[in-house]
Amino acid sequence: MAALISQSFRVPPVAEPTGPAGGPLRRLAFPALGTLCEVQYASQDDRLASDFEKSVVSWVNGFEARYSRFRSESLISRINAAAGKEWVDIDADMEVMLKLCDSLHFMTQGIMDPTALPLIKMWDYKATNPRVPDAKALQAALALVGWKKVQRQPGKIFLPSPGMALDFGGFGKEYAVDFVAQLAADRGIAAALVDFGHDLRALRAPPGRPAWHIGLEDPQRPGSTRGSLAIVNRGVASSGDYLRCFVVDGKRYGHIIDPRTGWPVANGCTQATVVASSCLQAGVLSTTAFVLGVPRGIEFIQSIPGAEGLIVTSNSRAQTRGFYQYVASN
Repeated sequence: MAALISQSFRVPPVAEPTGPAGGPLRRLAFPALGTLCEVQYASQDDRLASDFEKSVVSWVNGFEARYSRFRSESLISRINAAAGKEWVDIDADMEVMLKLCDSLHFMTQGIMDPTALPLIKMWDYKATNPRVPDAKALQAALALVGWKKVQRQPGKIFLPSPGMALDFGGFGKEYAVDFVAQLAADRGIAAALVDFGHDLRALRAPPGRPAWHIGLEDPQRPGSTRGSLAIVNRGVASSGDYLRCFVVDGKRYGHIIDPRTGWPVANGCTQATVVASSCLQAGVLSTTAFVLGVPRGIEFIQSIPGAEGLIVTSNSRAQTRGFYQYVASN
Protein backbone atom coordinates (compact mmCIF):
# COMPACT_ATOMS: atom_id res chain seq x y z
CA MET A 1 0.00 0.00 0.00
CA ALA A 2 1.19 3.50 -0.75
CA ALA A 3 0.06 6.84 -2.07
CA LEU A 4 -1.46 8.48 1.01
CA ILE A 5 0.41 11.27 2.75
CA SER A 6 -1.02 12.77 5.92
CA GLN A 7 -1.27 16.51 6.00
CA SER A 8 -2.36 18.49 9.07
CA PHE A 9 -4.78 15.67 9.72
CA ARG A 10 -5.73 12.36 8.04
CA VAL A 11 -8.68 9.92 7.55
CA PRO A 12 -10.99 6.64 8.59
CA PRO A 13 -14.62 5.55 10.55
CA VAL A 14 -16.76 3.26 12.79
CA ALA A 15 -19.78 3.20 15.09
CA GLU A 16 -20.65 6.42 16.91
CA PRO A 17 -18.78 6.76 20.21
CA THR A 18 -20.63 7.67 23.40
CA GLY A 19 -18.01 9.94 24.93
CA PRO A 20 -17.91 13.76 24.79
CA ALA A 21 -16.46 15.50 21.76
CA GLY A 22 -13.79 18.15 21.83
CA GLY A 23 -10.34 18.58 23.32
CA PRO A 24 -6.92 18.70 21.71
CA LEU A 25 -5.67 15.75 19.68
CA ARG A 26 -3.45 13.22 21.38
CA ARG A 27 -1.04 11.02 19.43
CA LEU A 28 -0.03 7.42 19.95
CA ALA A 29 2.72 6.04 17.70
CA PHE A 30 4.54 2.71 17.85
CA PRO A 31 6.20 0.26 15.44
CA ALA A 32 4.26 -2.89 14.58
CA LEU A 33 3.03 -4.89 11.58
CA GLY A 34 6.15 -3.88 9.66
CA THR A 35 5.27 -0.19 9.69
CA LEU A 36 4.60 2.85 11.89
CA CYS A 37 1.23 2.56 13.62
CA GLU A 38 -0.28 5.89 14.59
CA VAL A 39 -3.53 6.93 16.24
CA GLN A 40 -4.55 10.57 16.55
CA TYR A 41 -7.51 10.97 18.87
CA ALA A 42 -9.46 13.42 21.01
CA SER A 43 -10.07 12.78 24.70
CA GLN A 44 -10.19 15.10 27.70
CA ASP A 45 -9.91 12.22 30.17
CA ASP A 46 -6.30 11.30 30.98
CA ARG A 47 -7.21 7.95 32.50
CA LEU A 48 -9.42 7.04 29.53
CA ALA A 49 -6.62 8.04 27.16
CA SER A 50 -4.04 5.98 29.02
CA ASP A 51 -6.25 2.88 29.14
CA PHE A 52 -7.11 3.27 25.46
CA GLU A 53 -3.47 3.51 24.39
CA LYS A 54 -2.49 0.46 26.44
CA SER A 55 -5.33 -1.56 24.95
CA VAL A 56 -4.37 -0.55 21.39
CA VAL A 57 -0.70 -1.50 21.77
CA SER A 58 -1.59 -4.74 23.54
CA TRP A 59 -4.12 -5.82 20.92
CA VAL A 60 -1.93 -4.94 17.91
CA ASN A 61 1.08 -6.74 19.38
CA GLY A 62 -1.06 -9.78 20.07
CA PHE A 63 -2.51 -9.70 16.57
CA GLU A 64 0.96 -9.56 15.03
CA ALA A 65 2.25 -12.35 17.26
CA ARG A 66 -0.56 -14.64 16.10
CA TYR A 67 -0.76 -13.86 12.40
CA SER A 68 2.63 -12.62 11.17
CA ARG A 69 4.45 -14.99 8.84
CA PHE A 70 7.68 -13.34 10.01
CA ARG A 71 7.22 -14.70 13.54
CA SER A 72 8.40 -18.31 13.71
CA GLU A 73 6.19 -19.02 16.71
CA SER A 74 3.01 -17.52 15.20
CA LEU A 75 -0.02 -19.63 14.37
CA ILE A 76 0.43 -18.77 10.69
CA SER A 77 4.03 -20.01 10.76
CA ARG A 78 3.02 -23.23 12.49
CA ILE A 79 0.37 -23.86 9.84
CA ASN A 80 2.88 -23.18 7.07
CA ALA A 81 5.53 -25.41 8.65
CA ALA A 82 3.02 -28.28 8.74
CA ALA A 83 2.14 -28.00 5.03
CA GLY A 84 1.98 -31.42 3.44
CA LYS A 85 2.56 -33.10 6.80
CA GLU A 86 -0.29 -32.74 9.27
CA TRP A 87 -3.43 -30.89 10.35
CA VAL A 88 -3.05 -27.95 12.73
CA ASP A 89 -5.51 -27.11 15.49
CA ILE A 90 -6.94 -23.58 15.32
CA ASP A 91 -9.16 -21.52 17.61
CA ALA A 92 -12.30 -19.45 17.05
CA ASP A 93 -10.32 -16.29 16.21
CA MET A 94 -8.47 -18.04 13.40
CA GLU A 95 -11.77 -19.47 12.16
CA VAL A 96 -13.00 -15.89 11.79
CA MET A 97 -9.89 -14.93 9.80
CA LEU A 98 -10.26 -17.93 7.51
CA LYS A 99 -13.91 -17.15 6.85
CA LEU A 100 -12.80 -13.64 5.94
CA CYS A 101 -10.32 -15.21 3.50
CA ASP A 102 -13.23 -17.10 1.93
CA SER A 103 -15.18 -13.88 1.46
CA LEU A 104 -12.28 -11.86 0.05
CA HIS A 105 -11.23 -14.59 -2.37
CA PHE A 106 -14.79 -14.91 -3.65
CA MET A 107 -15.44 -11.16 -3.86
CA THR A 108 -12.25 -10.47 -5.81
CA GLN A 109 -12.55 -13.58 -8.02
CA GLY A 110 -9.22 -14.91 -6.84
CA ILE A 111 -7.18 -11.72 -6.95
CA MET A 112 -6.95 -11.71 -3.16
CA ASP A 113 -5.48 -15.13 -2.44
CA PRO A 114 -4.02 -15.84 1.03
CA THR A 115 -1.99 -18.76 -0.42
CA ALA A 116 0.03 -16.55 -2.79
CA LEU A 117 3.14 -16.48 -0.58
CA PRO A 118 5.16 -18.97 -2.71
CA LEU A 119 4.79 -16.57 -5.64
CA ILE A 120 5.60 -13.49 -3.58
CA LYS A 121 8.85 -15.11 -2.45
CA MET A 122 9.88 -15.69 -6.06
CA TRP A 123 10.08 -11.94 -6.67
CA ASP A 124 12.79 -10.46 -4.45
CA TYR A 125 12.55 -6.69 -4.68
CA LYS A 126 15.09 -6.15 -1.91
CA ALA A 127 17.89 -8.03 -3.64
CA THR A 128 21.02 -6.10 -4.60
CA ASN A 129 20.79 -7.55 -8.09
CA PRO A 130 17.12 -8.49 -8.57
CA ARG A 131 16.28 -10.95 -11.30
CA VAL A 132 13.24 -12.29 -13.10
CA PRO A 133 12.40 -15.76 -11.75
CA ASP A 134 13.06 -18.79 -13.90
CA ALA A 135 9.88 -19.74 -15.79
CA LYS A 136 9.97 -23.34 -14.57
CA ALA A 137 10.43 -22.29 -10.94
CA LEU A 138 7.64 -19.75 -11.29
CA GLN A 139 5.27 -22.41 -12.59
CA ALA A 140 6.19 -24.66 -9.67
CA ALA A 141 5.37 -21.87 -7.24
CA LEU A 142 2.12 -21.12 -9.06
CA ALA A 143 1.10 -24.78 -8.64
CA LEU A 144 1.20 -24.25 -4.86
CA VAL A 145 -1.20 -21.34 -4.98
CA GLY A 146 -4.97 -21.64 -4.70
CA TRP A 147 -7.21 -20.84 -1.76
CA LYS A 148 -9.64 -23.60 -2.72
CA LYS A 149 -6.89 -26.17 -2.19
CA VAL A 150 -6.80 -25.44 1.54
CA GLN A 151 -8.51 -28.18 3.57
CA ARG A 152 -10.52 -27.23 6.65
CA GLN A 153 -12.51 -28.94 9.35
CA PRO A 154 -14.06 -27.38 12.46
CA GLY A 155 -11.08 -26.36 14.59
CA LYS A 156 -8.46 -27.61 12.12
CA ILE A 157 -6.66 -26.64 8.92
CA PHE A 158 -4.34 -28.48 6.54
CA LEU A 159 -2.24 -27.26 3.63
CA PRO A 160 -2.05 -30.39 1.47
CA SER A 161 1.20 -29.75 -0.42
CA PRO A 162 4.70 -29.13 0.99
CA GLY A 163 5.64 -25.54 0.21
CA MET A 164 2.11 -24.17 0.44
CA ALA A 165 1.86 -21.19 2.78
CA LEU A 166 -0.64 -18.70 4.13
CA ASP A 167 -0.03 -14.97 4.36
CA PHE A 168 -2.51 -12.40 5.66
CA GLY A 169 -0.37 -9.51 4.45
CA GLY A 170 -2.90 -8.55 1.78
CA PHE A 171 -5.51 -7.54 4.32
CA GLY A 172 -4.21 -8.03 7.88
CA LYS A 173 -3.06 -4.47 8.45
CA GLU A 174 -6.36 -3.06 7.21
CA TYR A 175 -8.25 -5.49 9.46
CA ALA A 176 -6.20 -4.22 12.42
CA VAL A 177 -6.95 -0.58 11.54
CA ASP A 178 -10.68 -1.26 11.63
CA PHE A 179 -10.44 -3.15 14.92
CA VAL A 180 -8.57 -0.29 16.59
CA ALA A 181 -11.09 2.23 15.25
CA GLN A 182 -13.90 0.17 16.73
CA LEU A 183 -11.95 -0.08 19.96
CA ALA A 184 -11.83 3.73 20.06
CA ALA A 185 -15.58 3.94 19.56
CA ASP A 186 -16.24 1.31 22.23
CA ARG A 187 -14.02 3.15 24.71
CA GLY A 188 -15.86 6.45 24.20
CA ILE A 189 -13.09 8.25 22.30
CA ALA A 190 -14.65 11.40 20.82
CA ALA A 191 -12.79 11.32 17.49
CA ALA A 192 -9.89 9.36 16.07
CA LEU A 193 -7.79 8.75 13.02
CA VAL A 194 -6.13 5.33 12.86
CA ASP A 195 -3.19 5.23 10.45
CA PHE A 196 -1.14 2.07 10.08
CA GLY A 197 1.36 2.68 7.30
CA HIS A 198 -1.11 4.95 5.47
CA ASP A 199 -3.99 2.49 5.65
CA LEU A 200 -6.57 4.67 7.35
CA ARG A 201 -9.86 4.82 9.19
CA ALA A 202 -11.47 7.98 10.58
CA LEU A 203 -13.88 8.17 13.48
CA ARG A 204 -15.88 11.40 13.38
CA ALA A 205 -14.03 14.65 12.54
CA PRO A 206 -11.12 16.17 14.49
CA PRO A 207 -12.03 18.89 17.03
CA GLY A 208 -12.73 22.22 15.36
CA ARG A 209 -12.43 20.84 11.84
CA PRO A 210 -15.02 19.57 9.38
CA ALA A 211 -12.99 16.55 8.28
CA TRP A 212 -9.66 14.75 8.36
CA HIS A 213 -7.47 15.74 5.40
CA ILE A 214 -5.24 13.34 3.48
CA GLY A 215 -2.76 14.15 0.76
CA LEU A 216 -2.66 11.92 -2.31
CA GLU A 217 0.90 11.12 -3.27
CA ASP A 218 1.94 11.92 -6.83
CA PRO A 219 3.29 8.69 -8.43
CA GLN A 220 5.43 10.78 -10.75
CA ARG A 221 7.03 12.58 -7.78
CA PRO A 222 6.99 10.28 -4.72
CA GLY A 223 6.94 12.23 -1.48
CA SER A 224 4.93 15.10 -2.95
CA THR A 225 1.18 15.44 -3.13
CA ARG A 226 -1.22 15.89 -5.98
CA GLY A 227 -4.53 16.85 -4.41
CA SER A 228 -6.07 15.74 -1.13
CA LEU A 229 -9.16 14.14 0.37
CA ALA A 230 -11.47 15.37 3.11
CA ILE A 231 -13.14 12.51 4.97
CA VAL A 232 -15.34 11.80 7.98
CA ASN A 233 -16.25 8.28 9.14
CA ARG A 234 -14.71 6.43 6.21
CA GLY A 235 -11.76 4.18 5.45
CA VAL A 236 -9.09 5.00 2.88
CA ALA A 237 -6.36 2.89 1.27
CA SER A 238 -4.12 3.13 -1.77
CA SER A 239 -2.19 0.56 -3.78
CA GLY A 240 0.78 1.43 -5.96
CA ASP A 241 3.95 -0.16 -7.30
CA TYR A 242 5.97 2.93 -8.14
CA LEU A 243 8.10 2.71 -4.98
CA ARG A 244 8.87 -1.02 -4.94
CA CYS A 245 10.00 -2.23 -8.34
CA PHE A 246 13.07 -3.14 -10.38
CA VAL A 247 14.14 -2.99 -14.03
CA VAL A 248 15.76 -5.85 -15.95
CA ASP A 249 16.74 -5.52 -19.62
CA GLY A 250 14.75 -2.32 -19.86
CA LYS A 251 11.52 -3.82 -18.50
CA ARG A 252 10.01 -2.67 -15.23
CA TYR A 253 8.61 -5.16 -12.70
CA GLY A 254 6.41 -3.83 -9.89
CA HIS A 255 5.83 -5.56 -6.56
CA ILE A 256 2.08 -6.21 -6.88
CA ILE A 257 1.73 -9.80 -8.08
CA ASP A 258 -1.34 -11.22 -9.79
CA PRO A 259 -1.74 -14.63 -8.08
CA ARG A 260 -3.67 -15.93 -11.07
CA THR A 261 -0.62 -15.63 -13.35
CA GLY A 262 2.36 -15.36 -11.01
CA TRP A 263 3.57 -12.19 -12.73
CA PRO A 264 3.69 -8.57 -11.57
CA VAL A 265 0.83 -6.41 -12.74
CA ALA A 266 1.79 -4.59 -15.95
CA ASN A 267 -1.34 -2.80 -17.11
CA GLY A 268 -0.10 0.78 -16.92
CA CYS A 269 -1.55 1.49 -13.47
CA THR A 270 0.65 3.33 -11.01
CA GLN A 271 -1.81 3.98 -8.19
CA ALA A 272 -5.33 3.10 -7.05
CA THR A 273 -7.04 4.87 -4.15
CA VAL A 274 -10.37 3.88 -2.62
CA VAL A 275 -12.65 5.46 -0.03
CA ALA A 276 -15.06 2.97 1.53
CA SER A 277 -17.01 2.14 4.67
CA SER A 278 -13.99 0.45 6.27
CA CYS A 279 -10.24 0.31 5.83
CA LEU A 280 -10.45 -3.40 5.06
CA GLN A 281 -12.92 -2.81 2.26
CA ALA A 282 -10.91 0.13 0.91
CA GLY A 283 -7.68 -1.89 0.91
CA VAL A 284 -9.16 -4.92 -0.81
CA LEU A 285 -10.85 -2.75 -3.42
CA SER A 286 -7.74 -0.67 -4.14
CA THR A 287 -5.55 -3.75 -4.64
CA THR A 288 -8.15 -5.49 -6.79
CA ALA A 289 -8.78 -2.38 -8.87
CA PHE A 290 -5.04 -1.96 -9.41
CA VAL A 291 -4.77 -5.52 -10.73
CA LEU A 292 -7.83 -5.16 -12.96
CA GLY A 293 -6.75 -1.79 -14.37
CA VAL A 294 -8.92 0.69 -16.30
CA PRO A 295 -11.81 0.38 -16.97
CA ARG A 296 -12.52 -2.89 -15.14
CA GLY A 297 -11.06 -1.63 -11.87
CA ILE A 298 -13.36 1.40 -11.87
CA GLU A 299 -16.33 -0.81 -12.67
CA PHE A 300 -15.40 -3.14 -9.82
CA ILE A 301 -15.21 -0.29 -7.27
CA GLN A 302 -18.56 1.06 -8.47
CA SER A 303 -20.15 -2.37 -7.94
CA ILE A 304 -19.63 -2.02 -4.16
CA PRO A 305 -22.26 0.24 -2.50
CA GLY A 306 -20.72 3.31 -0.91
CA ALA A 307 -17.23 2.83 -2.35
CA GLU A 308 -15.53 5.42 -4.54
CA GLY A 309 -12.11 5.37 -6.12
CA LEU A 310 -9.43 6.82 -8.36
CA ILE A 311 -7.00 4.96 -10.62
CA VAL A 312 -3.90 6.71 -11.93
CA THR A 313 -2.09 5.29 -14.95
CA SER A 314 1.12 6.36 -16.62
CA ASN A 315 -0.78 8.84 -18.76
CA SER A 316 -4.32 9.27 -17.39
CA ARG A 317 -6.64 9.38 -14.38
CA ALA A 318 -9.99 7.59 -14.07
CA GLN A 319 -12.41 7.84 -11.18
CA THR A 320 -15.81 6.62 -10.06
CA ARG A 321 -18.85 8.84 -10.36
CA GLY A 322 -18.89 9.94 -6.72
CA PHE A 323 -15.17 10.24 -5.96
CA TYR A 324 -15.36 14.02 -6.40
CA GLN A 325 -17.31 14.37 -3.15
CA TYR A 326 -14.16 13.51 -1.16
CA VAL A 327 -11.76 15.75 -3.05
CA ALA A 328 -10.76 18.64 -0.79
CA SER A 329 -10.94 22.13 -2.26
CA ASN A 330 -7.75 24.15 -2.21
